[in-house]
Amino acid sequence: MASGPTFGGDSASPIFEYAPVEGVERLEKYRPGGYHPISIGDVFQERYRFDMYVTVKVGTGDSNHQEAAVLDHLLNNTPPSLSKHPGRRMIPLIQDRFVLHGPNGTHPCYVTTPARCSVSGSKDGSYKRLLQADTARSLAAQLVLAVEYTHTRGVVHGDLHLGNTLLRLPADFDRLCIQELYHGYGMPSAEPVVRLDNRPLQPNVPSTAILPMWLGKPCEEFSASEVQLLLTDFGEAYSPSTENRCESRTPLAFAPPEARFEPERSLSFSSDIWILACAVWIILGQRPLFEDILATQDDITAEQVDVLGKLPLEWWGKWNERHEYFNEEGEPNQDRDVRSWDDRFEAHLQRPRRKAGITEFDLEEKNAVIDMLRSMLSFKPEARLTAQDVLRCSWMVNWALPEYEKMCLIPLNLR
Repeated sequence: MASGPTFGGDSASPIFEYAPVEGVERLEKYRPGGYHPISIGDVFQERYRFDMYVTVKVGTGDSNHQEAAVLDHLLNNTPPSLSKHPGRRMIPLIQDRFVLHGPNGTHPCYVTTPARCSVSGSKDGSYKRLLQADTARSLAAQLVLAVEYTHTRGVVHGDLHLGNTLLRLPADFDRLCIQELYHGYGMPSAEPVVRLDNRPLQPNVPSTAILPMWLGKPCEEFSASEVQLLLTDFGEAYSPSTENRCESRTPLAFAPPEARFEPERSLSFSSDIWILACAVWIILGQRPLFEDILATQDDITAEQVDVLGKLPLEWWGKWNERHEYFNEEGEPNQDRDVRSWDDRFEAHLQRPRRKAGITEFDLEEKNAVIDMLRSMLSFKPEARLTAQDVLRCSWMVNWALPEYEKMCLIPLNLR
């Protein structure tokens, strides 16, 4: 199966030229330097129809080979001490790579492991938007292990969120022929691509837009034994030892605060830890820790202060809009509804679980979760836990890792 193409450097996208098709990539990105037009039945490299299911990731015409190079580094020439690290198995293996030459440029492509759905996709496909407690624990443990492995190899992921956290397909999926696949999951549906000015399509634009097939299921239906994680989309990954990266490209509610208040400072492993904490929270709960619906960056910063306390003094003075939310001592303005850790844990995790008839977390586990996340969400990057520290936290040791070990049926050796 071919995945949707990736795109970078899209700040100059034109206004709509085509009738929008919900659920597919923006059609205006089919232009020089952009997407390569692909249709079902296309054969790549005179051989890329397979006797097994794979994902072919097709880069844009102006993209580079950065992601494939990062994956090669993570999976090749592994030091013996890390060869059996469980996080290594959660990085997609590149099975092949090639280049496509098309009307929009030269596109780097690589072939890798397909996935069932993203964690965010399984939540979007659910009214309850909650994982079972044991499933959530196992999944959170796997995400931490994957991040700890990438950090140990000197790589910052840079874009950790649940859209890039995928769930593997069932082991017997490759046994399905195309007809059985369509019977079980439905035929792909297509919509014609139509220019708004009714002019004919150019050769660099596909004639039809293919809506993605849904191979997943609602998140609450996944058992702990089914959730085997793949951490993907390393297009923003980098090595802090050789590259300075000052801009965070994660969703606003996940972005670390130093990206805003110290924009000249190079982001590093600690920035991943902040984002990882936000991802773990939403794995366990129904809504983000920092609410992002119709939120501005100032709204997000205010939410962070509500939960974590006053910003460091040098950041506090830089935040010109602080008086819209707080007085100078950091106390909230009287017209604001301020919610603490306990309030958010109740509203985002416990109450939705009670209403959905899904197991809650007891007081001891709740306190362990909050203790871990609070230490990962220190405002100053140097005060945050490392990924190895996270693995040693009480919640990981006593709740999350044991659920993952049950799935593996083997005890973990984390050095």
